Amino acid sequence: MQALVYTPAMQGIGEFDGGKIKEQKPIGFPGEGAVVKRVGPLFYWAWAFSSQEAMIGLHPHQGFEIMTYVVEGTAFHGDTLGTQSTVGAGGAQVMQTGSGVSHQEKLGANAELFQIWFEPELSQAVKRQPTYRQHEHEDFPQISNDAGYSVKTVIGSGAPVELVADVKMWDVEVNTGSLYHQKVAAGYTLTALAIRGQGTWAESGEAKHSLDFHHKDFIIGAATVDTEFEITNTGDDSLRLILIEVPATVEYPLYHKR
Repeated sequence: MQALVYTPAMQGIGEFDGGKIKEQKPIGFPGEGAVVKRVGPLFYWAWAFSSQEAMIGLHPHQGFEIMTYVVEGTAFHGDTLGTQSTVGAGGAQVMQTGSGVSHQEKLGANAELFQIWFEPELSQAVKRQPTYRQHEHEDFPQISNDAGYSVKTVIGSGAPVELVADVKMWDVEVNTGSLYHQKVAAGYTLTALAIRGQGTWAESGEAKHSLDFHHKDFIIGAATVDTEFEITNTGDDSLRLILIEVPATVEYPLYHKR
């Protein structure tokens, strides 16, 4: 199936702390302007930037599994479990919010990060005790090879993040002129956010038709059969993508955004 590209104008926006934190939202809440409301259990995805040190005050969560993944700078997390922790670039903070927890966040000056929500079966999730775990950049498996790309597994084989929701996630960098291939099983969807650079997206095979994408674009490729996606860096600089794979459908009811 041909992928779909969503430009920044088709994504949502938001801000916190008087505009000190600004967000682009590939997947947003109602009223935020995002065309994409969810992809299977991938419920929410915000890309946040801070111009200076900024706070998001104490607020509650329940049921969802929430990851903060830091690209640049630092992020502080405090919660009603008694947690107070700070993680730097490449690190992740993971909450399984379970029966309920409140947390507060602080971004350092010039921070760049994602907050991504995944939806397990909520009727069961709200019966579990909430948890918090933090992982540093060095905790994640990373490979770099002569083919011109590097891959960091954030969620999946060998990675320390353990979720109930069916999710895999990678942080991929592709050198200029190089290719990266990602296999996706039938019934799964690969989403990608181009956080640096530009490229083309295609399905491997003889009848290959490529689709151009640019910096800040959000790409969704659904695999109705076992598929290999081919991503090519067509720019002059490194291409960096955050890839998340989730099932297109799940066997439990999903929360309806109001």
